[in-house]
Amino acid sequence: MMIDIIALVLVIIGAINWGSIGLFGVDLVASLFGGQLSLLSRIIYSLVGLAGLWSITLLFKDRSPVTEEHRSK
Repeated sequence: MMIDIIALVLVIIGAINWGSIGLFGVDLVASLFGGQLSLLSRIIYSLVGLAGLWSITLLFKDRSPVTEEHRSK
């Protein structure tokens, strides 16, 4: 589903941001969008948080195993 892909992209963005904070002490979202308290940064932080919550549902979805037939397509 498209919402799953969007959620995963946002979770990856959040992971990169937290990695940069942990490794370099740099908050990329805040640096790019005018500080941690700017409206745009807060929106991005909120979307990443919601995406993380949505991604929990991915753990419980039934996924069919990949077969040779699916790999060749």
